[in-house]
Amino acid sequence: MGHQHYNGLKTAALFGAMWAVLLGVGWLLGGGTPKFLLFFTALGLLMTAYSFWNSDKIAIKAMRARPVSELEQPVMYRIVRELSTAARQPMPRLYVSPTAAPNAFATGRNPQNAAVCCTEGILQLLDERELRGVLGHELMHVYNRDILTSSLAAAVAGVITSLAQFALFFGGGSDRDRGGNPIAGLLLVLLAPLASTLIQLAISRTREYDADEDGARLTNDPLALASALRKLEAGTKARPLPQDRELTNVSHLMIANPFRGQGLAKMFSTHPPMQDRIARLEAQAGQQGGITRY
Repeated sequence: MGHQHYNGLKTAALFGAMWAVLLGVGWLLGGGTPKFLLFFTALGLLMTAYSFWNSDKIAIKAMRARPVSELEQPVMYRIVRELSTAARQPMPRLYVSPTAAPNAFATGRNPQNAAVCCTEGILQLLDERELRGVLGHELMHVYNRDILTSSLAAAVAGVITSLAQFALFFGGGSDRDRGGNPIAGLLLVLLAPLASTLIQLAISRTREYDADEDGARLTNDPLALASALRKLEAGTKARPLPQDRELTNVSHLMIANPFRGQGLAKMFSTHPPMQDRIARLEAQAGQQGGITRY
């Protein structure tokens, strides 16, 4: 599927920026860089690999979701079966979370091990057409391997933070051995984790735009997803999830930010502004000749 907003290129560019920050911190550590860089990279990748491999179990447990049968959720099953068949992908496992906060997510390391979860709140809030738009979005996260992308971004960000903390407490070899600027080195150490976090969040927001665009193409109905996002924006504000650690760790998987975000919190959001997403979907509908309005 083509991407009219070049989201794939943006993701690649953001990863390049993140690696540049990592190399900058590595340079600051100077002579000790190779050993420590390898150690922290290996540790970060090991932890990320565990999270990635068990992403479905972690997210489902955090949301206290349970598997549902086709008899219990016939509409959800029918929609997902139709969309996965259209995409020539296997049918994922379906779950429902017993929470009134309206949201949905998909996870799993690949289409063969995917899981799609809806909250009871979103099943009550949306009509069938809007739910189809949401489920198309979630399936595209799996098909686009966004779980892997976000896991890699988290791994690199974690390595940068660990290296920066090491440099802050133990000093950088480049300053001692090559007479580097200590003020510049200190600024790099302090700002590198912030920069890597902002880049990681930008990658997450870019992948949301991508799933919106591809999901709308899969359903051939961008306005259905736009309508669902309008309802979800109001619904998540009225019924936000509590910001406990388990939910915070999986919040980036959800179609809408499940927490209240004001002021600086918006800057550190894993989701793009709803109005921007809706505007893009409406533009996509216009390009596809869509005329239905809500």
